[in-house]
Parts: sequence; structure tokens; C-alpha cells
Amino acid sequence: MDHRSHYGAKMSQKSGPQGSAEQHVKDIRRATRKQYSSEEKIRIVLEGLRGEYSIAELCRREGIAQSLYYSWSKEFLRQARSGCQVTQRDRRHRAK
Repeated sequence: MDHRSHYGAKMSQKSGPQGSAEQHVKDIRRATRKQYSSEEKIRIVLEGLRGEYSIAELCRREGIAQSLYYSWSKEFLRQARSGCQVTQRDRRHRAK
């Protein structure tokens, strides 16, 4: 039986264990995935907070998913809040 794509081109039928091929592709993607340093993440989040470009545009330019940007942004703001709490606590202790 011929299999055709929606463009009409013939497609070969897959043979062999599909799971191992999919796992191989996942392993390659994992090994070649870009690792962002803390400095790069902060730069990207700050650029998003500046608002010069939409988050969608920024993420396209940086080659990241919007969900990744928002998780970095959430973590950045959480860290900033916890840093502010430490600073306020230090001020209170110094004032006594």
C-alpha cells in the first residue's frame, strides 16, 4: 500500500522499533540544547521588562519558547523579592 503525504509525495513506511529511533532523536536534542548562563537569562528577562519589543518578538530573536522566558522571568522576580526581604531585614537589625 502506498502512503502519500498531504502534498502527494510518496512516503516510505516506517520499519523497525520506532521507540529507539525516537529516543535517539531526543538524546541528540538534549545533547545539543543550548545552555543559557545566569547572565544571559538576566539579560533576556531585563530586555523583556524594558518593553521595547513584544515578548513574542524577543523570544523569536533569542530562539527560546515564550514559556521559557516567563519561567525565567518568574524566577528572576522571585529572587529579586527574596533579596529585598533580606535587605529590609538587615536594615531593621542595624537600626536597633
